[in-house]
Amino acid sequence: MALLREDPKGNSRADLRRADGGLSIIASGAVITGDLQAEGTVKVEGEVHGNVHAGQQVLLARGSRVRGDVQSREAVIGGVVEGAIRATERVEIQATAIVQGDIITQRIVIAEGGQVNGGLQMKKPSANGPELVKA
Repeated sequence: MALLREDPKGNSRADLRRADGGLSIIASGAVITGDLQAEGTVKVEGEVHGNVHAGQQVLLARGSRVRGDVQSREAVIGGVVEGAIRATERVEIQATAIVQGDIITQRIVIAEGGQVNGGLQMKKPSANGPELVKA
């Protein structure tokens, strides 16, 4: 099994990760207070008490928690979000997820057992659009 796979253009996964801004991980047991911003992907396994903004993806693992808004191109939620989610392309709510806030996205998948307690707007979020109200 190869550790790094090439895409059709000949780029390795490591090259692709660098091209899209990299991966930032908030480990289980870690608590971040304040807003978090990254160009690439943010994976939260611990807690963030503030807004999370990623240029590519926000990934929330089971048992994780964000007390603030989530904004990215794609959001995959397996933990708890106490705030709004705004994803320009896609949101996935996994069976272990609880969202206490509004969601704005073009596409959404909600697994059986996943909870959304807020409004849902199926459209492309605008960068200068109205602020979402926390539930």
